[in-house]
Amino acid sequence: MSKNISDTFSNYSFLLEKTGKKIKQYAKQQFREYGFGVTIDQWALLKVLHEQSPMSQVDLAQECHKDTPTVTRILDLLVQKELVERQTDEIDRRKVKVALTNTGKTLVREMLPKVKDIRMHAWQHLNEDDFRNFVRILNTIYDNLDE
Repeated sequence: MSKNISDTFSNYSFLLEKTGKKIKQYAKQQFREYGFGVTIDQWALLKVLHEQSPMSQVDLAQECHKDTPTVTRILDLLVQKELVERQTDEIDRRKVKVALTNTGKTLVREMLPKVKDIRMHAWQHLNEDDFRNFVRILNTIYDNLDE
């Protein structure tokens, strides 16, 4: 691969990383302005639990693409905020599942439309073809890293 092509790909990688960071910074700012009282990472767990609660911490970690110790720390904070509770598995008491509390369910329902608006801000001015190509390209890059 020539140096020129390599530099171009490096610039694409940098742009992808820079864009991801900018999206997260924007969302973080909006979360603060809305006064949600949770972080982006906490929201990721709350949203998954909203869709699939109750579930094990290991399953939650896999679903959120986070390591188990990180999920444990985030859950500890969400338990303190009374948004999530740990429940002993009725079949195997050694296992623990996590679920949203009623307060957590209410917060997620309130946040969902606002988070959707926050996310859509970055995607405005893009059409369906843009989205299809974007998804195709990202999936190709992702799959290339599994080879």
